[in-house]
Amino acid sequence: MESIGGQAVIEGVLMKNGSRVAIAVRTPEGKIKIQKRAHTSITKKYKNLNIPFIRGPIILFETTILGIKALNDSANMALEGEKEEKLGTGTLVLTIIFSLAFALILFKLLPLGTAQILSNIYPTLQNRYLFNLIEGAMKISLLVGYLFVISLMPDVRRTFQYHGAEHKVVNAYEKNDLKNARKYSRIHVRCGTSFILFVLAFSIIVYLFLPVDISFLNKYLLRLLLLPLIAGIGYEIIRISPKCEKNFFFKMLIFPGLLLQRLTTREPTEEQLEVAKAALHEVI
Repeated sequence: MESIGGQAVIEGVLMKNGSRVAIAVRTPEGKIKIQKRAHTSITKKYKNLNIPFIRGPIILFETTILGIKALNDSANMALEGEKEEKLGTGTLVLTIIFSLAFALILFKLLPLGTAQILSNIYPTLQNRYLFNLIEGAMKISLLVGYLFVISLMPDVRRTFQYHGAEHKVVNAYEKNDLKNARKYSRIHVRCGTSFILFVLAFSIIVYLFLPVDISFLNKYLLRLLLLPLIAGIGYEIIRISPKCEKNFFFKMLIFPGLLLQRLTTREPTEEQLEVAKAALHEVI
């Protein structure tokens, strides 16, 4: 059996185990609605794509599409009695393009632009180490700040509770103790939050090998070209994390990501745990 994965959705939780996917949502009437579907990654269909560092970017893109569809479906499910409006292909494509553009502007273009402006004002910062340190610090600060700000929104905070419920239930399942999910941590080593922070931190190291005496446009393009490689490495690190949890070096490596999950998860209610368990039961 493959590792259980999941995400929080609108008033619910998505769970995935291999090709089995289930979304469980709590309706305003207090019922739990379930939607099941099958999803098989193309990396499973084509062995030449299921290669370390190549499969990562592909699976992450597929996960993004699956997640966006799940958010739309969960919103429809939560409005029990309302006519459901499925996410059309055109809308899905536009949503993905907008999401990617937002991320590339906020976490790539803005930090790089800030480092470039400061290095133009202060020539001593044109040193590649200082330049990348400024850029990296800016990226991580923007991520933490962004997550902190949205965590103050009541609806997002509630979604973060479902995120915590998802982690607790998966942790309990992996310890064969699902009935006592409440006592388990809301932090999980395979969480996407940890992955994002690892990618941002690891990119600082990779960018140290890039020249700084080139145009701003070339700097940005090089970073975009290297993104799939960095994401692929990050995916492999997160993938093996459960096997290395007791390794001191590995724990230090993933510690910042686990710490960041304190922002993206909240302690769930019993009702939210029940929803997460309902989704899990449909995929095991």
